[in-house]
Amino acid sequence: MPLQYQETPIQEICDGEIQRAGVRVIIKREDLNHALVSGNKWWKLKYNLEEAVQRNFKTILTFGGAYSNHILAIAVAAHELNLKSIGVIRGEETLPLNPILSFVKNQGMDLVYVSRSAYRSEKTSDKYAKKFGNPYCIPEGGSNLLAVRGVADFALTLNCHFDYICCAVGTGGTISGLIEGLSDEKKIIGFPVLKGAEFLKQDIYKLSAKSKHASNWELMCNYHFGGYAKTTSQLNAFIDDFRTMHNIPLEYIYTGKMMAGS
Repeated sequence: MPLQYQETPIQEICDGEIQRAGVRVIIKREDLNHALVSGNKWWKLKYNLEEAVQRNFKTILTFGGAYSNHILAIAVAAHELNLKSIGVIRGEETLPLNPILSFVKNQGMDLVYVSRSAYRSEKTSDKYAKKFGNPYCIPEGGSNLLAVRGVADFALTLNCHFDYICCAVGTGGTISGLIEGLSDEKKIIGFPVLKGAEFLKQDIYKLSAKSKHASNWELMCNYHFGGYAKTTSQLNAFIDDFRTMHNIPLEYIYTGKMMAGS
């Protein structure tokens, strides 16, 4: 049984600044596509989960930080599909568990903690696969070729008129899928949430063959607001004002930075 999907609307946002710029801004509300495995996570996991089920894997193993939305998405998706899940967590265990780790544990995910130095060198290692009986492994952030294929599918659903599409960039899987799925006439702007994220271009080249010769995409690396999961009073105020004006929730890790940069 595939992961459940809820059809989502397109919402136009209007304010004085947008009107003065003479542009239209529309948002595809993929935050509503699933209660918990929402947004790009649903599309990045679409074919990964299908592959795991078709190949009769019973367990999914993945990697992430203590506040990772990807870890949460894997735990929920595995629970929904009656699969076991294992999360390799960057950093030592800290009690009491934060809300995300407490929730995923209640979803049945087994948590394995590794030091930050070991995590950096082993987050793509197969030693964990061997240790836990060769589960289906999904990389940090879910960004692999199957994820790119899923996001390319999402790009094909965008039948509204637009010239530019903006997205937040973490590990590069989502923007790679958009590059693969959209025509060359569409301009794609990615907003990395990491500090010093220029290296992501090389990761995107590996995930999207089309990206190497396409000229219709770029990364705007100056809207990280201090780095991954960092925020500022300016960003927090923008997020609060945006929700008040447009009734659309943003968060400070991904979508808030992208909208602030846009």
